[in-house]
Amino acid sequence: MTSPEPSGEPAPDSKPGVPAPGSGSASRSASASPSGSAPSSASAPPSESGEAAPRSGLRNPEAAVRGLGAGTLVLEAIVLLLAIQPIRIMGGELSGWGVGSVIALAVVAVLLAGMMRRPWAWTAGTGLQALLLASGLFHWSLAALGLIFGGAWVYALYVRRTILG
Repeated sequence: MTSPEPSGEPAPDSKPGVPAPGSGSASRSASASPSGSAPSSASAPPSESGEAAPRSGLRNPEAAVRGLGAGTLVLEAIVLLLAIQPIRIMGGELSGWGVGSVIALAVVAVLLAGMMRRPWAWTAGTGLQALLLASGLFHWSLAALGLIFGGAWVYALYVRRTILG
């Protein structure tokens, strides 16, 4: 095998279109898109087929947003169930109805977390936050949890709108 000419032309025994080893063009072609152009950014204009470019760099933005919503609801359910005993011990007058409402809200949160593929689950999650805030009538600490998780839910809705458009 002969070495490349000093002028940068390929050696006579090299194949056309195949870069010579060590020429550096292999690393450039790995970052280029299949069409041969530079990789598209998140705010790229619509392609020739009229399809808009994704707004985020996520591989599956719908699944990521569903995961955020489900994670928020599962965390809420865990905190609600763990909050029952400290409220009762620390002098809270959490009645049987209060304990029942907390358990029911936790069960609904877990069920909704499993149903995040349904389009109505986000609306139902918002309703769950309102119910948790209303359960503050049983004990003030439930209203505080309602405010905390209501804020987390509003943020999840914001992220959903930002990513999915």
